[in-house]
Amino acid sequence: MPQHPLQISRKIEYGLRAMTFLASQPLERMVPFREIARRMDVPEDFLAKILKVLVSRKLVRSTRGAHGGYALARPARELTFLDVIEAVEGPVIVNVCQDTQHDGCKATGSCTMYGVWKLGQQRMLDVYRSTTLDRLAMTELRGAQEPGSPALAARV
Repeated sequence: MPQHPLQISRKIEYGLRAMTFLASQPLERMVPFREIARRMDVPEDFLAKILKVLVSRKLVRSTRGAHGGYALARPARELTFLDVIEAVEGPVIVNVCQDTQHDGCKATGSCTMYGVWKLGQQRMLDVYRSTTLDRLAMTELRGAQEPGSPALAARV
């Protein structure tokens, strides 16, 4: 099914899934890449590309090796929905007339729709900007670890 123009992209969706999973973990825990993909039902190839971007934008940190993985670069309360969206897709612009970095629209000055687009974009950005990852962290994932991990084995 084709994506609707105002629908959130898979890239944003998967980026937010990964980030909410990481927000559910202790900040010091490095989560293996495959665990994130499996637990959040994200294709591994796509997740690898998204995590690379999130690391380069300094929202996520990574470590290589046997105990390597990914973790949030800052506490979840300091990261917003908008941070993740803009990291993976760039600035949110509802309509070309709201794009201040480019030419925008030649009819903006006389357009009767301009105010609606502007208000819609402001409200959407306010929601995304005020929603922090700690509020989205899934309680059922807190402290959840892979089978066979020392912390999980100690609880069994």
